[in-house]
Amino acid sequence: MKHRSLSRMVAVVALLGAPVAAFAQTTAPAHPARTATEQALLRNQSANVDAHITLLHRELQITPAEETQWAAFAQVMRDNAAQMDAAFAQRGSQLAVMNAVQDLQSYAQISQIQSDNMQKLATAFQALYASFPAAQQKVADGVFRPAQARH
Repeated sequence: MKHRSLSRMVAVVALLGAPVAAFAQTTAPAHPARTATEQALLRNQSANVDAHITLLHRELQITPAEETQWAAFAQVMRDNAAQMDAAFAQRGSQLAVMNAVQDLQSYAQISQIQSDNMQKLATAFQALYASFPAAQQKVADGVFRPAQARH
């Protein structure tokens, strides 16, 4: 059960554009060391997104007839992850010379990118979801429902 919970956390973070990574990059080095899980999440969102895509494909029970819409959704996930990687890399390269205002502005830019990416993802998923039969939509609802709501 713990493995499934951890994989869900990694999947959700990858899907959402890694708000954990955004926070972690704004904390000062004087804070406690990051956990292995946090370090893994920070390494490279693009690398994690393919594992997340595979997991979602299985959990959503994607059929051969749904593959075209699935491929479009998966590409949006990949594009979003690449865009977040680039944003975090740019922020990371400038973090040492940023003042407090620049730090907040940089974080706001990343938050805006994340918001825009979520809208793109929701739009792409809407087309896929609409193609699902009712039973598969219920499966998708469960997959995307927050873990707290399921308990």
